[in-house]
Amino acid sequence: MDLPSLPVLYSTPRAQAVADFVSAHYDLPGPVACKLLRRGWNDTYEVRAGEGDRFVFRISKRRVRGDADVAWETAFLRHLDQAGIPVAAAIPLRDGSLFTAISLPEGQRPVVLFRYAEGRPSQAGSSTADARANGVTLARIHDVAGGFAAGDKGRYRLDHDHLLQRPLSSILAIEGLDVSVRTKLVDLTARLSAGLAERDGLCWTLCHGDCHGYNANIALQGAHAGQAVFFDFDEGGAGYLAYDIAVFLHCCVMYERRQHASWHAFMEGYRSIRAVPQADFEAVSLFVPIRHLWFAGEYASRINEWGSEAVPADWIAGQLDFMLSWEEEKLAPGLL
Repeated sequence: MDLPSLPVLYSTPRAQAVADFVSAHYDLPGPVACKLLRRGWNDTYEVRAGEGDRFVFRISKRRVRGDADVAWETAFLRHLDQAGIPVAAAIPLRDGSLFTAISLPEGQRPVVLFRYAEGRPSQAGSSTADARANGVTLARIHDVAGGFAAGDKGRYRLDHDHLLQRPLSSILAIEGLDVSVRTKLVDLTARLSAGLAERDGLCWTLCHGDCHGYNANIALQGAHAGQAVFFDFDEGGAGYLAYDIAVFLHCCVMYERRQHASWHAFMEGYRSIRAVPQADFEAVSLFVPIRHLWFAGEYASRINEWGSEAVPADWIAGQLDFMLSWEEEKLAPGLL
C-alpha cells in the first residue's frame, strides 16, 4: 500500500549528517564530531574538530517576520571581530562565504558555523561582575557600530512595526483569547505606540537585539579574559539604542525578579565605555513593556510549529498583567 506523503513544517537533521556537511564544506581538521545542543528558536549543534577545537553550527528557523538575516548578521560579526570586540564570529566556508543554506524537507534553511565562545556561561542576574561585563561589551558594540559600512543594508529594523504591531497581530490570532484581554492588549499597544511617538530624537544604532545577560560567556583566559563574549546576534539589526539597553532591564524585572543590583552594574559597565544621552536613558523604561510585548508575540508566532497548548491564552493574560503593572507604576521611575 502506498502511504501518503505529507508536507513537513519542520525537521531536524541527524548530528552525523551535520558533521558530514561540515567536513565537506569547511576547512577543519578531521575527524569532525557533532551533537545536537538545542531545538528551539534555531537548531544548534556543537561541532568538534580533530584537534579538539569547538564550534557551534546553527540552522536558522523560519519566523513570521521573515527569513533570518544571516548576511547582515555574519558581516556585522566580522566587523566587530576585526575591531577587537569579543564575539563568536562566523567561520568562513571553503569558498570564503560566511554562510550557506541546506535543503531540508520543509525547504532551504540558512546555516552558519560559529567560533565557540570559550569560557563559562554568564550569570548576569546573580553576578554584578557578569552584569557589568555584559554592559561593557554592549557599549563597545555600539561604539564601533557606526563604522560598519553595511549597517543600513539589513533586512530587520527594530522599529515600531517590528516591536509592537507584528507581535500584537500574532498574539491576537491566538484562539480562546478572552475579549477583555484582546481589548486591553490593543489599548496598551496604542498607548505604548503613542508614548514612543512622543519621544523625539531617540538615537539609533546597530543592536544586538537580545542582550539579556545570558547570550554571553565570560572568557577565562586569553586576550578577552574577564570579558563577556557575545553570541546569538540573530535578533539584531538597526534599531533604538534605548531598546537594546532595555532588553537587559527587562530580563532583570520580568517574572517578579528583583535583580536591581545587576541592572545598575550593567549600566555602570556600559557608561564606563560610552555615555547614554539622557533622552535615551529616560526611554529605557518605556521599552520594557515594549520588549515584553515583542517577547510574547515571538512565542505566539510559533504556535503552528509548537502547538496551541505551548502558548495558552491564560499565559498571554499573565504577560498582559506584567505589562499593565509596569505601566501602572509609571514605568518604575524609582528603579532607574
